[in-house]
Amino acid sequence: MKFSLFVHMERWDDQVSHRQLFEDLTELTLMAEAGGFSTVWIGEHHAMEYTISPSPMPLLAYLAARTTTIRLGAGTIIAPFWHPLRVAGECALLDVISNGRMEVGLARGAYQVEFDRLANGMPATEGGKALREMVPVVRKLWEGDYAHDGELWKFPTSTSVPKPIATPPIWIAARDPDSHNFAVANGCNVMVTPLMKGDEEVVDLRNKFQNALANNPGVPRPQLMVLRHTHVHADDDPEGWKVGATAINRFYRTFDAWFGNKQAPVNGFLAPSPEEKFAERPEFELENIRKNTMIGTPEQIIARIRHYQELGVDEFSFWCDNGLSHEEKRKSLKLFIDQVIPAFR
Repeated sequence: MKFSLFVHMERWDDQVSHRQLFEDLTELTLMAEAGGFSTVWIGEHHAMEYTISPSPMPLLAYLAARTTTIRLGAGTIIAPFWHPLRVAGECALLDVISNGRMEVGLARGAYQVEFDRLANGMPATEGGKALREMVPVVRKLWEGDYAHDGELWKFPTSTSVPKPIATPPIWIAARDPDSHNFAVANGCNVMVTPLMKGDEEVVDLRNKFQNALANNPGVPRPQLMVLRHTHVHADDDPEGWKVGATAINRFYRTFDAWFGNKQAPVNGFLAPSPEEKFAERPEFELENIRKNTMIGTPEQIIARIRHYQELGVDEFSFWCDNGLSHEEKRKSLKLFIDQVIPAFR
């Protein structure tokens, strides 16, 4: 089992500066590297303070200079917002900067609010076309000269400059069976997230992955990563789980506000949807958040991840975007490093 850190700068009000959030993200990454994590993942989101990363590339390039062993994952680049030449060239440059530590995650995108601003209002559900066209094009550009005449992009003979030191692994954010099939058929690793759902969703996503393997006999098995909101609390703090559950509740009420795309943000902020909206939604109850996300003592977390390992999961990603303060995130990550990871070594 490999372990990775999935991290963004989260800003919930204007009391914490962006510079401080940048330093906090750096500290968590350095902790993860020292603690034996394989990869740090940073995604792409636009114009929203609660998930700050207009491009993963500058952050990952900075972290490349501050680290020596941890791999650097763009998790994920939103395909409809990029041109394949930029993806190929920027990812290759990061691979050169980091001496071969780049990992490329690609996704179709999810927030309509971002498509309204970066893709002329294209329905977010159509983002998969860009993802499917981009993957083989980027690989061809890494190999050498290539001219493309596709549905979305057309360009004369071009190549990626620079070239990566080693061809970076490509990961696909997958949920539906078609995405799993596309990833496996194209030799891409698969990243999945159950969001607020319980481990039955992990089983369902694993089954989709297994079905994709069966549909593509002869293709080498790619890697499967599960991304989970994670909060570890000490054994002697029996109420510690409530800290994480309360924060994750706020995180998903904020997610709901952005995903619903019904209000105009003010300076990049949207208030969380009110709690009464979810009165009939059991997944928002604190006890269910505790049960469904990765919240618990080190011993409880170990048991859950062992179950994932038995299911065939290759990488567990510690998702520390959850609305907690930096100090709480640091405490949780330290407990994970000190008491959870050793059980898998």
